[in-house]
Amino acid sequence: MYLLLTANPFDTVSKPIISLLEMALTPALGIVGALGAIYCIILGAKLAKAEEPQDREKAKNSLKNAIIGFVLIFVLIVVLKLGMTAMRTWMEGATKATAAAMDLYWM
Repeated sequence: MYLLLTANPFDTVSKPIISLLEMALTPALGIVGALGAIYCIILGAKLAKAEEPQDREKAKNSLKNAIIGFVLIFVLIVVLKLGMTAMRTWMEGATKATAAAMDLYWM
C-alpha cells in the first residue's frame, strides 16, 4: 500500500502527453507560419483586385484579422514551447511534495 501511494499516478499518463507536445510544437510553428503566409498572400491579392470601396474594406478587415489571428497562434505556440520546461519542473516538484507528505503521514 505504501509503494502505491508514493508513486505518482499521473506520471504514466503525463509523460507521453508531454513528449507528444514537445514533438508536435516545432512542426506546428512551421505549419502555422506557412499557412499564415499563404492565406495572407491570398487576402492581399483580393485586396489588390478589389475595385469597389466596400470590397476593398472587407478585404482589408479580413487581412487585418488574419494577421492578428496568426500572430496570436504563433505567440501561443512559442509560449507553450518555452513553458514546457517550467511545467515539467512544477509537476516534478508537486510529485516530490506529495511523496514527502505521504512519507510523513505513514510514519
